[in-house]
Amino acid sequence: MNPIRIVFMGTPDFAVPSLVALYDHAPDHNWEVVAVVTQPDRPAGRGKKLVASPVKEQAEHYGLPILQPASFRKDPKALPTLEAFAPDLLVVAAYGLILPRAVLRLPAYDAINVHASLLPAYRGASPITAAILDGLDETGVSIMLMDVGMDTGPVLAQAVQPIREGDTTASLSERLASQGAELLVETLPRWLVGEITPTPQDQLPGEVSLCSLIKKEEGQIDWSKPAALIERMTRAYTPWPSAYTTWHGEPFKIWHASVVEGEAAPGQVIATAQGPAVGTGEGLLLLKSVQPAGKRIMDIRSFLNGAPSFIGSQLGA
Repeated sequence: MNPIRIVFMGTPDFAVPSLVALYDHAPDHNWEVVAVVTQPDRPAGRGKKLVASPVKEQAEHYGLPILQPASFRKDPKALPTLEAFAPDLLVVAAYGLILPRAVLRLPAYDAINVHASLLPAYRGASPITAAILDGLDETGVSIMLMDVGMDTGPVLAQAVQPIREGDTTASLSERLASQGAELLVETLPRWLVGEITPTPQDQLPGEVSLCSLIKKEEGQIDWSKPAALIERMTRAYTPWPSAYTTWHGEPFKIWHASVVEGEAAPGQVIATAQGPAVGTGEGLLLLKSVQPAGKRIMDIRSFLNGAPSFIGSQLGA
């Protein structure tokens, strides 16, 4: 048989291990990666220089053809270009754009998605951030068949990943990306030979939940909320958009914190035996590392050495 022709679709760091796994395991299986689809280069940094996605960089390393349509719906050349690669299978991981029915119908073996949650929970664009924000003890990855809905297709395989104390979106994403890649190359050969029957999501445990694309303003701290929620924000919004407030009218980011008992007015900074803490709607938020406007991230003791008036001030005023 001719090798199964795979077109991989992905954009951020999360997708790279899946591309690497498919490419590296191709000699052991009857498949080959024939092209990669990723989002267009984006301006970044102060100079707004165009930067390639992590998936594009990996595809260039392999010497693979790369497609970067802004939209399959609006670009009339995008679908014919993809079709020319005659894909037998699409493998998608955090591509970041909605795929229309015409794209999903192209491959003979369907389109498979590596999704970072235990579906049907956390369908949508930010499942890792949402799981940390909600204070879950565990999450996972799902290998699913794609349909026109938002992560609604039947599931081929799932694997559980514990959420560790102190996990950020960055650290948890890294583990889930590796786990998803491993599960993909374990599942794909079995599914291609008919050993796996897809399971509709309404037959899986758990309830349907949705999570949308994160907006920058979601990182702004409301000090009337419980300290436990704000602490989860500092982890869920790392690396972006960060959990932030204001101090003397300037942006002030909180990167690392913990919850301690005590009371103070919401947003008020007080001294405790463990260090400076901020009053919230329930409990105190003990600060550990912060970033004032125009400065680097620093531990709270280093920051206090240069800003002793921080104690007693009001955040978010």
